[in-house]
Amino acid sequence: MELTSDWVVGFTDGEGCFYVGIYEHPEMSAKYQVLPEFRIVQHKRDVQVLFALKKFFRCGVVRKNREDRMELRIRKISCLSSLVEFFERHPLKTKKNVDFKRFAKIVRKMENQEHLTRDGLEKIVRIAAKMNTGEHSRLNEILEKISG
Repeated sequence: MELTSDWVVGFTDGEGCFYVGIYEHPEMSAKYQVLPEFRIVQHKRDVQVLFALKKFFRCGVVRKNREDRMELRIRKISCLSSLVEFFERHPLKTKKNVDFKRFAKIVRKMENQEHLTRDGLEKIVRIAAKMNTGEHSRLNEILEKISG
């Protein structure tokens, strides 16, 4: 299956997710781990689309999500950097582009190792709290801990 850039943009607008998880991790210098990821979940009958996207981006893992669902997940920072460059050259058309731009800022901060400092972590958490993650109260709690 050969995919075009326009098809990938449209499919991601409908099915993609830009997510940034932030978890306590005492061994990290800032005491938290930042895990950005790009995900697309599909019914197992359409798993070939996920493998085609994996080939298109030259990154990621296709794995079982739950029962009859499969997912493509991209977490490696170098792969996320390439993904960010792709979507900057080929912008998303829906409101998902707002979350993508925030996601891109976080990936760039991580490329610069900013997530390893308290100040950088605080900036990342503030950006992530504006994303459509559904974890705003948890991220606000983290902000209180690291800035207080």
